[in-house]
Amino acid sequence: MSLKINDNCIACDACREECPNGAISENDPIYIIDSEFCTECVGSFNEPQCIEFCPVECIEIDENNFETALELSLKYKQIQELR
Repeated sequence: MSLKINDNCIACDACREECPNGAISENDPIYIIDSEFCTECVGSFNEPQCIEFCPVECIEIDENNFETALELSLKYKQIQELR
């Protein structure tokens, strides 16, 4: 399952800097997470780093983008191959 940023975002840039896949970018007025690149940090960390570092707890599960742990792992491998 991908993550999303809700309207409580203060655009502080903490999450973007921590994302190992570059899935987070600036938008107006809040940041967004590209579900094509979000792996919930599977393959990189035990926990999603954006959630760990967000000072206002505005990152949540995106119910519209369900993915299993296996799918997230495969997506991570594909992202790494592109780099």
